Amino acid sequence: MERLTKKDIFMASERLKMHLDKATGLLKQTERVILVLVAIVMSALALFLLITSVYSFCTISTSGHIQENAIEFLNSILLVIMISEIVHTTILDRELDAEPFLIVGIIAAIRRILVVTAKSSELEVASPEAFRNMLFELGLLAVTILLIAVAFYILRRNNQKS
Repeated sequence: MERLTKKDIFMASERLKMHLDKATGLLKQTERVILVLVAIVMSALALFLLITSVYSFCTISTSGHIQENAIEFLNSILLVIMISEIVHTTILDRELDAEPFLIVGIIAAIRRILVVTAKSSELEVASPEAFRNMLFELGLLAVTILLIAVAFYILRRNNQKS
């Protein structure tokens, strides 16, 4: 049986380190490729939503039914902003920062408030129970926006101190 010397162990550890470095580099390259592909798909989705929203808005504005469909148009535009912010923050900056996600959360809550409010007149007449549930949802959304705004303020304050 052959005994391993310190030199043999050192050489083996160096080879292992070299292979691990190659594997790490390959994984990093794979991650970059995946992130670029995700950015392309998400950007294409945002562009498609923007184009269809503008087309729908132009079609609706010529027919004179802007008020009935304004919430849907605004909803689509806010969704485009959210997708753009996610692409920019997570993929292009390659740094996870909480602020943009808090902003996206506020936009999403506002989006939902607009949708719920637009449907409120139908619920008020149809069912008092459904109307109460809608008011409860609006209250929860308002509290959510308030809490996210407080979190945003605290985060900004801590970043300024650093």
